[in-house]
Amino acid sequence: MGEGDFDPRTISRVHAMSHEPAAPDVTVTTRPKAHTETRTRRVPPYNVILENDDHHSQEFVVGVLRKALGYVHERAYQLMLQAHTTGRAVVWTGPREVAELKADQVRTFHEVREADGARLGPLGCTVEPAPGG
Repeated sequence: MGEGDFDPRTISRVHAMSHEPAAPDVTVTTRPKAHTETRTRRVPPYNVILENDDHHSQEFVVGVLRKALGYVHERAYQLMLQAHTTGRAVVWTGPREVAELKADQVRTFHEVREADGARLGPLGCTVEPAPGG
């Protein structure tokens, strides 16, 4: 054997001379991490329903939809007309807490009829679960 050659007997002699016991052979295995899916829980939607009534003027209803819900005049008019012809219209859809807030905002407006000064109550507005939610 040459100067750089390895002699396995040398290692055995070194271990025999050491005071520490030889470390056992350890096999390390790693398991792949279990694939976990993160899902966002969807909040069920709620509808704000504008109900038709024969007391408030069409102009008042359009104005309330514009001020309370931020609709442009054309969309507010379409929703008012839908409520007038079918009895109700979905004017907003979203999470329950926000839907309740929107309905409350719609109900804060009160019309005073010019002809006789009668104070009319708030618009009929309810919150209900949206279908398929």
